[in-house]
Amino acid sequence: MKALILNSGLGHRMGVLTSEHPKCMTEVSAKDTILSRQLKMIAEAGIQEVVMTTGYFDEILVNYCRSLHLPLKFTFVNNPLYAQTNYIYSIYCAKEVLKDDDIVLMHGDLVFAADVFDSVLESEVSCMTVSTTLPLPEKDFKAVIQDGQIKKVGIEFFDDALAAQPLYKLNKKDWNVWLDEICKFCESDNRKCYAENAFNQVSDACVIMPLDVQDKLCGEIDTPEDLEIVAARVKELEDKTVYMCFSTDMLHSGHIAIIKKAKKLGRLIVGVLSDEAIASYKRFPLMPFAERKSLFENINGVAAVVEQKELSYKNILTDLKPDYVVHGDDWKTGFQKPIRDEVLAVLQSYGGELIEYPYSKDEKYDELEKNSRLQLAMPDARRGRLKKLLAMKGCVTAIEAHSGITGLIAEKTTVLQDGKTYQFDAMWVSSLCDSTAKGKPDIELVDMTSRFRTIDDIMEVTTKPIIFDGDTGGLTEHFVYTVKSLERMGVSMVIIEDKTGLKKNSLFGTEVEQTQDSIENFSEKIRAGKRAQKTKDFMICARIESLILERGMEDALERAFAFADAGADAIMIHSRKKDPAEIFEFVERFRAKDSATPIVVVPTSFNSVTEEEFKARGVNVVIYANQLTRSGFPAMQNVAKTILTNHRAKEADDMCMSIKEIITLIPEE
Repeated sequence: MKALILNSGLGHRMGVLTSEHPKCMTEVSAKDTILSRQLKMIAEAGIQEVVMTTGYFDEILVNYCRSLHLPLKFTFVNNPLYAQTNYIYSIYCAKEVLKDDDIVLMHGDLVFAADVFDSVLESEVSCMTVSTTLPLPEKDFKAVIQDGQIKKVGIEFFDDALAAQPLYKLNKKDWNVWLDEICKFCESDNRKCYAENAFNQVSDACVIMPLDVQDKLCGEIDTPEDLEIVAARVKELEDKTVYMCFSTDMLHSGHIAIIKKAKKLGRLIVGVLSDEAIASYKRFPLMPFAERKSLFENINGVAAVVEQKELSYKNILTDLKPDYVVHGDDWKTGFQKPIRDEVLAVLQSYGGELIEYPYSKDEKYDELEKNSRLQLAMPDARRGRLKKLLAMKGCVTAIEAHSGITGLIAEKTTVLQDGKTYQFDAMWVSSLCDSTAKGKPDIELVDMTSRFRTIDDIMEVTTKPIIFDGDTGGLTEHFVYTVKSLERMGVSMVIIEDKTGLKKNSLFGTEVEQTQDSIENFSEKIRAGKRAQKTKDFMICARIESLILERGMEDALERAFAFADAGADAIMIHSRKKDPAEIFEFVERFRAKDSATPIVVVPTSFNSVTEEEFKARGVNVVIYANQLTRSGFPAMQNVAKTILTNHRAKEADDMCMSIKEIITLIPEE
């Protein structure tokens, strides 16, 4: 496609404003002339060739275009008879460089909004800009519309006509028809009329459709009064603010394309989602907020970059009140639809507008996202993520996973609530659930090799951090190798309990004989584990059983401080009471002396306490230790009974997720 700009007119009606240069070089803003504004839009649209007709001030115009240093190839065609002819003859003079190409045609004194130009270029058919909202002008172009098609263009038409402006997109076939007729006119010495007079003779063959721009800026400047009006409209456009938000940490051509469109609408402010918002909505960011913010700060045309702390736009829009919010059209359905609805409501409250562009669907973008997830799944990347999440959020949640499919449920389950998204931050690989899934008792009967295979199954299809239930840790000499293996695999934390001998589940408390290890022995086990690890990312958590075994609060606190001094990266306090009072007391008293060491709780019994309350009291990790297992088995048992009762599977179907839904959880690779 080529751009054709007609600049051979004299512009006498502009008076002294055009005494030293052509009209197209008249300033319409502090940073642009009519022509520079046109040429920048042409270049940004990716059009590379510009054919420009010239007349008086030919040399000044040529030098000015070159001084703009735009990535455009110019062909200047001078109309030697500019004073005696109209622009139809200028087009005739340029005919050799205009044949057999799609053309965007404009007059050199025409000023239009960027979105008007985009609409023209996006038209699949040949089109001319018209307005159904503006009154018919007395002396300017009108377009006669019949059967939805432009049949005539001229200043003399009023019946069945709309106000029109000389901004066209002409497909090669239609343009060749019109250009041939222009040549016939000029070769018959009919050179003082408009080029549209030639179009009117061939409008049946040259099919041009009206493109309604309504009251958007699209007008010629013929007089100083026109200039004043148009300059005010341009300033209004330049003063508008545009807001768009990004969660990406990888910029690709699709992002750049939508940024280019957005900045045409006004002063572009980019919001960058906080690390916490991304981690709860999408996946853990590959780059921290500061680096992602810097990415956008270095993009030409981005006026400011701000942090958007939540997936909800409500607070940021209430604060900034942008004229436009720009987004891809992929949020019209699905998970983000409530966010979109909220944006529309906020914009409506103050008169803002939502502009949506087609979402960039490209296999290579999907491949980039897949590669990101693969990178997040790698042991070295996954291992340190729990520490980063703790630093980022203060309190993280984990849910048990005992297989690849339960890992995917933990990975992909998301809830949108009050403008925020909630996901589990990590996965708990429990010896109880692992043993139960294998139909074996929870007495450390399932060996570490088998349990490591469970970790492999989960890690193969997920990216989130893993907290491993290490039971007692076994002998200190064995625990050292467990630490090395878990760290190498990419596990983030191992939790070991301060008991000895054959493991008995803590839920039994004092109902069964359980022996608590000495502070000295268990501290040495922690120290040995810390000496064995190779990175700073891996965490060893000491689980204290004093409250379970009814040894009292003082014993629990003594052990907690001792284990922290021995190098434990976190302390887990456990209780089987439904009243959380003793947990709260422990946390309060521990925090009075140690404000830094993370505290882990497993609220299986005291399950009425919310995560927010735990966080407020100083808890850092909340583990939902067995809920998937406990919910899964009753459901499966109920389905089995239903089939046996009815001697068929029909009645059980309503209890089952469809295979298609299950398959969507499972990644293709």
